[in-house]
Amino acid sequence: MNTKRILSWGGFVIVVGLIVWGLIVAANKAEREGNAVASVDEVTSSDWVKGATSSAVTLIEYSDFQCPACGSYFPVVERLLLENPQVRFVYRHFPLQQHVNAFAASQASEAAGEQGKFWEMHETLFTNQTAWEISKTVKTIFEGYAQDLGLDMDKFKNDYSSKEISDKINTDLKSGLKAGINSTPTFYLNGKKIQQNGYEEFKKLISDASATSTNP
Repeated sequence: MNTKRILSWGGFVIVVGLIVWGLIVAANKAEREGNAVASVDEVTSSDWVKGATSSAVTLIEYSDFQCPACGSYFPVVERLLLENPQVRFVYRHFPLQQHVNAFAASQASEAAGEQGKFWEMHETLFTNQTAWEISKTVKTIFEGYAQDLGLDMDKFKNDYSSKEISDKINTDLKSGLKAGINSTPTFYLNGKKIQQNGYEEFKKLISDASATSTNP
């Protein structure tokens, strides 16, 4: 009787051990996959960079010009950059399929960028988002913005429709998909995906990153 009981308890312990081992393996796998998802491409010469050209603190945003949440974060990011000039800000395109004019807006910003006015068009698109977001004549609206910025209109129109610009936007999009992004805006601070709720939380994350970079 005692032998049977001992064997029974021994079998129970083995089963529990296997379960615990399986949970540990699954947790480690999930952690590795989570880290892989959080990775983001390094900043390159093809990126649009604002603020410090070289910095220990880099903020990358994957964004959609038609996304309402991106529009609401635009002034937040602008304020952060104004108050934290040591930050290097990188904007990458991530036009969502459900936003019918998002890709076209990215084209307009890139076409303006060909004439040194990317950030001016970036600001114009966000501050006037409600004027063009569901328009059926969005190209005409964007041409009006380009004209207001004093751009060469023939060049703007050619660049807007060029394969090179479409490829550039798609490169950003693929970069975001590779990182596991499925919504906008998505932010990475020094290569790590961050979550924040409004200006104060964002400001603290920037402050902590700046402190870490100056005090290793």
